[in-house]
Amino acid sequence: MIPAMDISTPCVVTLTWTLSDAQGKPIDELAEPLEFLVGGQDLLPKVEEALIGQTVGFEAQIHLEPENAFGDYDSKLVCFEDRSLFPADVGPGMQFEGLPPGAATPDMPGDAVYTVTEVYPNHVVLDGNHPLAGMALRLALKVRDVREATDDEVKAGSVGGPVFSVVGSAEDSPDARGGRTLH
Repeated sequence: MIPAMDISTPCVVTLTWTLSDAQGKPIDELAEPLEFLVGGQDLLPKVEEALIGQTVGFEAQIHLEPENAFGDYDSKLVCFEDRSLFPADVGPGMQFEGLPPGAATPDMPGDAVYTVTEVYPNHVVLDGNHPLAGMALRLALKVRDVREATDDEVKAGSVGGPVFSVVGSAEDSPDARGGRTLH
C-alpha cells in the first residue's frame, strides 16, 4: 500500500468545495471533484496556505477577506461605452475580453474581462472588476486526491482553465471568466 502523499509545492490536488458570502449565501459549488495545481496559478494563496502539509480527506473552512480573494472593488474599472460598439443582443451579464475597438476610455486596462452591468439606448456600462471583488467569502473545501504534478503542468503553472462561476447569475455560463480565479 502506497502511503498518502502530503500536499506540497508543486503537486496536483483534487478538490470539492462550497463558496459562500460572509452571510452564508451560496455563491459557487464544485460538487464534482476537480484538479488544481498547488504552487501555480490555480488557487488563491490563502487557499494554498491552508492545504500545504495536508493529505487526502482534509477538510477546511477558510474565511477570505477581499484582499485575500478577488480584491477590493475599484470604481475606476467601471466605464460607459457607446451602444453602437456592441452586438445587437448585448445584455447584462455578458463578458468581453478587453474593451471594444473604438472605445472612448482607452485608459482602462486592455487585458481585463469586462462584464456588462447595464444597457441603455445610447451606452453600455462595463465593469472590469471580478464579480466577487470587495466581498468577504467563506470556502468549505475537501481534498479528494493528491498526486505529483507533471512537468507540463508545472511549466504551464496550471492544470487547466478557470472554472469559477457565480451561482444564480449570468456568469454561470461556461464562457464566464474574470479577474483572479480560484481556478
